[in-house]
Amino acid sequence: MNLQRLQARRQLLRFLLASPLVGSPLLALAQEEALKEVLIGAPADGLNVFDFERLARNKLPPAHWGYLATGVDDDATIQANRDGFAKLDLRVRRMVDVSNIDTSITLFGTRWETPIVLSPVSSQQAFHPEGELAVARAAGRAKHLQILSTLTSQGLDQVNAAYGAPVWYQLYATDQWDVTVGLMQRARAAGCTVMAVTADLNGGSNRETLARWRQRDQRQCSACHESEPGGTLRLQSKAMFKGLDTSKVRSVTTPGMTWEMLDRMREHWPGKLLVKGVVTREDAQLAVRFGADGVIVSNHGGRAEESGRATIDCLPEVIAGVRGRMPVLIDSGFRRGTDIFKALALGASAVCVGRPYIWGLASFGEPGVDTVLRILRRELTTVMRQAGARTRAEITSAALFKSQP
Repeated sequence: MNLQRLQARRQLLRFLLASPLVGSPLLALAQEEALKEVLIGAPADGLNVFDFERLARNKLPPAHWGYLATGVDDDATIQANRDGFAKLDLRVRRMVDVSNIDTSITLFGTRWETPIVLSPVSSQQAFHPEGELAVARAAGRAKHLQILSTLTSQGLDQVNAAYGAPVWYQLYATDQWDVTVGLMQRARAAGCTVMAVTADLNGGSNRETLARWRQRDQRQCSACHESEPGGTLRLQSKAMFKGLDTSKVRSVTTPGMTWEMLDRMREHWPGKLLVKGVVTREDAQLAVRFGADGVIVSNHGGRAEESGRATIDCLPEVIAGVRGRMPVLIDSGFRRGTDIFKALALGASAVCVGRPYIWGLASFGEPGVDTVLRILRRELTTVMRQAGARTRAEITSAALFKSQP
């Protein structure tokens, strides 16, 4: 089978596997065909991050794969995140000495070897027994910034020890303020100096793909997928909530969150405070007005709302709203070094990836994470050379051409 036919086949299978037709003969056929694809046998066999995606889908239980793969409604925003990159072409340069490439960046006075950041992903032991610890070791060794989820499987102190330094912390502001304060105090006590408050799930989300994959899973997973009688979440199984009174918590996000809540958080959090989920100029301006130290342009990887709008399309207006007054990070849909380069060229301070390193974790544990990160760094270095950009400062909008409206 030639490369063009193989790519077309994979695109068709990926479409069918993401469709809402779970249980149909058509999807069953697609799944059978997918299993016939050659799966990598070792981390070194992976040519790109999608090789790890296929293996992770093959290895994970249905409910766990559904949790990882899902978007909301028809999953259109997941696809939009990928399609957004196709609207931007690269203007490559020639005859530039690119023998030495420096990918390092500086955030809040700390230098990082790479602008590739590990996004917070919940419940990583659902994908591999070593969970966040395997990820932390791989990230720390390669000097990637890591952001740890509120819904981490393993404790913040353990993760920091595996990483070799305090990681950044992502906060879900629960519907019980005392519990939220307890989470902030624990992150502070663990030495974390930067916290990103998630603001993009306060309206809830309709994750149909997750629900359909759960229906295919015959295992008993009530501890991680269901609630106590009356709707109380099983939060005591999550490391950050152990010992806190979660009896009244009905949601790890609150529909009552407002910008004024940042002022209340400041009473308990002396470190840097970012808002994760900003996608408009107006909210970028409000983040500045209410004293945020930075923002993360994010639609939760297509899991927050069915806006149908890619974060790479949102980035320019957020950059304009911030006007250079704070760092702007971005996530959602990044799979290639070229994707990362395009965001940096538009002005992003750093780029966060989530699903790709979890595919690596699910496939091979720590070596899988290590290889996925290495692939992304290699691809970024390659495109920097092609564009004649030897440092982060030399990656500018001059390297981009908007090919589509």
